[in-house]
Amino acid sequence: MKRVLFYLAALILLGSCGSSGNGELIGVQERKPFYQPMPFGMSYIPLGSYTMGVGDEDEAYAMVHQPKTITVTAFYMDETEITNNEYRQFVYWVRDSIARVLLGDILPEDYLIEEDEKTGEIFDPPFLNWQTRIDWQGEEEKDVLEEMFLPENERYFRKKELDTRKLNYEYYWVDLLAASKKDFTKEGNQQAGSLANRPQGLQDRSVYVRKELINVYPDTLVWLFDYSYSFNEPLTQKYFWHPAYDNYPVVGVNWRQAKGFCVWRTQLKNTYLAQKGGEANIHDYRLPTEAEWEWAARGGHDFNPYPWGGPYTRNDKGCFLGNYKPLRGNYSDDGGATPIIVAHYPPNDWGLYDMSGNVAEWTSDAFDESSYNFTWDLNPHYQYNADDNDPPVLKRKVVRGGSWKDIRYYMQVASRTYEYQDTAKSYIGFRCVQPYLGRQKDDNPSKASHIYNK
Repeated sequence: MKRVLFYLAALILLGSCGSSGNGELIGVQERKPFYQPMPFGMSYIPLGSYTMGVGDEDEAYAMVHQPKTITVTAFYMDETEITNNEYRQFVYWVRDSIARVLLGDILPEDYLIEEDEKTGEIFDPPFLNWQTRIDWQGEEEKDVLEEMFLPENERYFRKKELDTRKLNYEYYWVDLLAASKKDFTKEGNQQAGSLANRPQGLQDRSVYVRKELINVYPDTLVWLFDYSYSFNEPLTQKYFWHPAYDNYPVVGVNWRQAKGFCVWRTQLKNTYLAQKGGEANIHDYRLPTEAEWEWAARGGHDFNPYPWGGPYTRNDKGCFLGNYKPLRGNYSDDGGATPIIVAHYPPNDWGLYDMSGNVAEWTSDAFDESSYNFTWDLNPHYQYNADDNDPPVLKRKVVRGGSWKDIRYYMQVASRTYEYQDTAKSYIGFRCVQPYLGRQKDDNPSKASHIYNK
């Protein structure tokens, strides 16, 4: 026992000799300071408190609003809805990933990275080599990539097209809600139960690490499915792919696809930072909570029904301030019969466009008529991760903002409705948010002070 104590004392003395802190507690040194950059295409939404819910009469008498004061911490939000061209980058990435995996079987040196050139570490499975451009018409590549296209018996006029049914994206995510639960019955003691459900716990991770497999291609047939007795064939054929619609909001994307897009966007940025070397990862992109969405939509105007602050949907010159259905059957009075180019109308005071109208938007919250009553008043969020076998009522997700086909009531920032997580619509899109890290102020992050170890 004395020998053990002697060794411990010796280690402490040796360790202290190599320390630059003179035996003082100074923290881990030589860590790079972190300055969170303003994400491209996003606006800073400051922290603040507001009354969530209607500030006037519940004119629809929907009984889904129970106003209460809440606080929301700071975050960044996309200035516009995700556009067709931005979502197409995701589709192309999935397409090219599948192609590289297929080509890796015959040309691994071109399309896969199997070993670290500096350290000699073997990667299993290998990484995809994005530096090599795919030669879709190459002599060897052409035959291998044939399986990505429609079989000949399904082609129209012998036109060779991608089989979009194969554009599947697989990712993993940690169900923190499940991981946070404490099961005090395991092994009969509190400590074992507490550790059992932690992300870094000692038990089976299958309880909270989930795998998702989604098809990323938008449902372009929603234009016909949503409106059976309407001539929407041009939008069905061209809305997602034609350059004329590049800067229009993407639609036909269900909640699970929107969530997958956020995961991919996070990985895309973190991969870039890793290549730079030593850069800290960003926080995840994700769908906004219902509370975050309403706070951002209000733009600092509490109790006002619309993002621009006033009680009317026209400005002082009589021009409409959003794309919706202003009159019975008259969709065009506001300048657009269906979705129009993003950022066509003026932004709110926080630089966000189309928070009312154009297309409605997915949020991350599950829909419950009474959720205002039981959620917390700091960053309220009602989360339910529905399984495929759950009843439909548990798959409802909150949709906010109103769309080109909605009447004025749904344009209001407090109006709530829902759609099912595995359902795509021609009038629902989405935008992403990213939490702001560190000290927060209610004006601008550039004015916030930072403390770093020198």
